[in-house]
Amino acid sequence: TNFYVIYCMVCRKNIVLQMIKSKENSPSYSWGDKCTGWHLVKNDSLGVIQESMPPNTSEVNHKHAKAQQFFFILKGTATFLIDGKSIEVPSGSGIHIEKDTWHQIQNLSKEEIEFLVISEPHSHGDRVLE
Repeated sequence: TNFYVIYCMVCRKNIVLQMIKSKENSPSYSWGDKCTGWHLVKNDSLGVIQESMPPNTSEVNHKHAKAQQFFFILKGTATFLIDGKSIEVPSGSGIHIEKDTWHQIQNLSKEEIEFLVISEPHSHGDRVLE
């Protein structure tokens, strides 16, 4: 099972705690050109998103004023532009982006890429565009 039910003595009702997260049980959103993200964890202090990018797609160049991020590549090879420098990150590897660092992820390959992006604090609403 991927959830637990506990009884709250204060509010006098059952509360369902979802413990196991996946794309199948997490809210999704579309971004860019046919890219998709799934919020595995979304609260004020932490964001964990699983994302997929089709071939020949990219995010816009941006930075975050508050959030640091860690991108971990699950499938394929992602290309990052970090402060204008191109860096390839293969499957099974990750890259840490400090706050206030210009960055852009790109899929320059002929296959879909999948990755996790972990943001602390959560990065939505904290994006600065060029």
